[in-house]
Amino acid sequence: MTTRRGLRHRGGGRRRSWWAQRAAQGLALALVAALGTAVDTSAAAAYPFRDPALPLAERVDDLLGRLTLDERISLLHQYEPAVPRLGVGAFRTGTEALHGVAWLGEATVFPQALGLASTWDPDLVRRVGSAVGDEDRGFQQERPPGWGLNVWAPVVNLLRDPRWGRNEEGYSEDPYLTGAMATAYGTGLTGGDPDHLKTAPTLKHFLGNNNEVHRDTTSSDLRPRVLKEYEERAFEPPLSAGAATGVMSSYNLVNGRPATVSPLLDEARDWSGRDLLNLTDAGAPDNLLTTGSQKYYGTLAEGDAAALRAGVDSFTSDDADPGPTTTAIRTALDEGLLTGADIDDAARHILGVRFRLGEFDPGGGRYGSIDASVINSPGHRALARRAAAESMVLLKNTSRALPLTAATRSVAVVGPLSDTLYSDWYSGTPPYRVTPREGIAARLGAAGSVTGGEAVDRIALKDTATGKYVTAGTGAGGAPLRESGTTASDEARFDVFDWGAGVLTLRAAANGRYVGYDGVGFPNDQDQPNGWYVRQQFALDRQDDGDYLLRYAGYDTAESWWTQGTYLGPAADGTLGLTTKDRAAHFTKDVLSSGTDQAVAAVEGKDAAVVVVGSMPAINGREAHDRPDMALAPAQQALVESVRAANPHTVVVVENSYPTTLGDLAKDVPALLWTTHAGQETGNALADVLFGATDPAGRLTQTWYRSESDLPDLLDYDIIKGDRTYQYFRGEPLYPFGHGLSYTSFRYGPLTAVPGGYRVRVTNTGDRAGDEVVQLYTHQRASRDKQPLKRLRAFARVSLEPGSTKAVTLRLSRSDLAHWDVTRSKWVVEGGTYDVMAGASSADIRSRTRLTVHGETIPPRDLARPTRAEDFDDYDGVRLVDESRAAGTAVQAAAAGAWTRYADADLGAGAGRFSAKVACTAGCEGTLEVRLGSPSGPLLGTARTAGTGSPYSYTSVSADLRPPPGRAAHGERARDVCLVLGKGLRLAEFTVRPAG
Repeated sequence: MTTRRGLRHRGGGRRRSWWAQRAAQGLALALVAALGTAVDTSAAAAYPFRDPALPLAERVDDLLGRLTLDERISLLHQYEPAVPRLGVGAFRTGTEALHGVAWLGEATVFPQALGLASTWDPDLVRRVGSAVGDEDRGFQQERPPGWGLNVWAPVVNLLRDPRWGRNEEGYSEDPYLTGAMATAYGTGLTGGDPDHLKTAPTLKHFLGNNNEVHRDTTSSDLRPRVLKEYEERAFEPPLSAGAATGVMSSYNLVNGRPATVSPLLDEARDWSGRDLLNLTDAGAPDNLLTTGSQKYYGTLAEGDAAALRAGVDSFTSDDADPGPTTTAIRTALDEGLLTGADIDDAARHILGVRFRLGEFDPGGGRYGSIDASVINSPGHRALARRAAAESMVLLKNTSRALPLTAATRSVAVVGPLSDTLYSDWYSGTPPYRVTPREGIAARLGAAGSVTGGEAVDRIALKDTATGKYVTAGTGAGGAPLRESGTTASDEARFDVFDWGAGVLTLRAAANGRYVGYDGVGFPNDQDQPNGWYVRQQFALDRQDDGDYLLRYAGYDTAESWWTQGTYLGPAADGTLGLTTKDRAAHFTKDVLSSGTDQAVAAVEGKDAAVVVVGSMPAINGREAHDRPDMALAPAQQALVESVRAANPHTVVVVENSYPTTLGDLAKDVPALLWTTHAGQETGNALADVLFGATDPAGRLTQTWYRSESDLPDLLDYDIIKGDRTYQYFRGEPLYPFGHGLSYTSFRYGPLTAVPGGYRVRVTNTGDRAGDEVVQLYTHQRASRDKQPLKRLRAFARVSLEPGSTKAVTLRLSRSDLAHWDVTRSKWVVEGGTYDVMAGASSADIRSRTRLTVHGETIPPRDLARPTRAEDFDDYDGVRLVDESRAAGTAVQAAAAGAWTRYADADLGAGAGRFSAKVACTAGCEGTLEVRLGSPSGPLLGTARTAGTGSPYSYTSVSADLRPPPGRAAHGERARDVCLVLGKGLRLAEFTVRPAG
């Protein structure tokens, strides 16, 4: 069996066949056994693979040739065991490093990935990546559980829909900006020399992964233009730049095929000059099985073999137990599903990365001396503060409400995020946390006065049937909630945090810990909501009589409460547990103190009021859970309105990880600042921006919509047809892509062409220094195909002193203007006029010019040649599906009357005969109509099939085509052809041959 993988050996050096190497090794081992000697570490040190002066390919082949078959197979699991006889240590893929090293202990926590991208500063992002790489190296000295130099970052998935639960992990809705940031962060992680890696970054999650709902069973339909122009354009730059060493396959399906076995994995190798180490997401191989969610292969051997042939090298499965994977690979080899060459190729990819990491070099190579002293070093703390400040986006600033002046001495900092910093799932453990109130207090110092509070209600819950209050435990460990109090004592008091969508958290006043479910009861023992299932979520459901039911709203749907009920009620001893709604306790809610009243009292008469609102990143959107809406929590909205009424000098800080539909708040407050959860230095960075020490030059990397109604369905991945993202959205956004204000102003000069791009002179016309993010967009005025309204081509963040001017050069090449031509499956630059625009956002264009391009004219379609069904120009009611389990994309009708359109077809003297490759299973309507002009246009002919029995069994069908009534004598040239498919019919390809 010859595989595409087998042609991917790079780097020079002659490679022996696996079988020849095995024979040579067997002879060597036999000689060793006969002599009664063993290979020790000193002997291993003399092996050629230990010699850094040799070419990489020779070193890899030398080590590979010394490994037994079982040892080679053992490399294909996430946990690669040591080979003591060769002095080879254990290796593990997978350290989380999205915005700092995670899960290994205290480490510098930088802003979330979305925040890093909001800086629009690739050099800064590269420096952050380098710091994270240093810290990961620092951990290697102690090797805590989970340590590894293969880091799973950055996340390159495009932020197509802001309701995605993992929005904070990505960079942007734009592929160019995403690619630039991923390249910068990855370059920092690698150290900038792909031959000598500081760490080995893996891009997540390949491909089309932007929803969490049913993420392992939903299919992302990526028509060729969306695949080529949008999805792949984000992944290609970091791979081609050597800023990543592989990709992780995503859980979802792509065009009906699980991404774990997508041939696109192997095609991604074409973008890199080096072999890639591709791996699966955790547990994904098991999803492939008929016993799993995707039901794609009958056995693990079949599934793992298919993944390996598709381009996977390493299997993340069964935690630290490689047994199921290695057994499956061995079985696949025995059954002929894999060859020795397949095993060799995957092992070679893995070892190539390990060599480049310096594992087999003296002292661990270039970066082997980095130790734990780099972790949370002063330089990294300063970098975290700068990154947090540069990432903040000033959305609104009327009447120069910001920056706060030197005359500002008394400030009230209120809101549910004023006195805390929350961490997301992939965050590291911060060594310290500077909250917004602490940062502002530090900025003002002894000369200022800072007051405030979290502005949340403190309540007590009393069972109307028993008259007893719900109480919590004291001490760090708390105790299960129970009905025991006869008064609203300290043990019976809870702070209520509203996070929107009806979800709240309860923090016990008795010990300052959050209440959560432990599988039996509800102890108050958590510092913050956390965990995979986030069991600290509740709802207070008001009843018609004014009482409340306390409902558990945690994520763990697999737990026993699913059958017991989701409401809280007391057992015989008063301990609260889960029960059904009809047996739930009815509570009165006594508001002991109003958070809004406290906030109003705190802000009255102050020089400024800073309201910090936003999200808890584990609630209402996170991994495995998409966002139910994008609104600010109702209680937080009401808080802002009350504070604004009490103090006209109100500044609102929105701290969350996604665009927010802010309603009237955006127009009612004088100043609005947005930040992601920005890490350990959030408070200091916020103070730097609010008081003008740092000019806010963060810019939005996503469109902020006014309403969810502006968005198509979450599972609709066709940004072109669905008018999604700034490229195609025709509505009026709340804030456009690229938006962000400064404390100064800028003037743009004319945009002029220079070799390699365009130049514009930008002048700071204000009275203070500031940063501007100059953005270059293009628009193609006329095209055969639907084109974006604007497309980002280049950008530059520049610093300017008052009155100074800089000439900013922005790169633009002819090839940048190419789009995917579905008629010929190739990139094409069309001739015509292009608008070239420079501005401060996608909606704030300051200077423009025209570019005349002498390019191609896409000719009429030649349907006489086989045309892939997926290469349509328009469609309705069809899905993209897998032509076979191994490769190919077909079109399937989801309902009767579904159609595809192939525009501008050259029918010559008229259509004569139609033929197609189709599949049709039980229940399928086996008709395929050929119509002219539109789905309801003149019927030229109908092809039929009685069925094929399997969705992967195709048959050829054909039909003679008759000319429509009134056809012109000269034939039907340059007309649209529409194919109307019967329900369930699969169409792979077709031809329309001209008459005569």
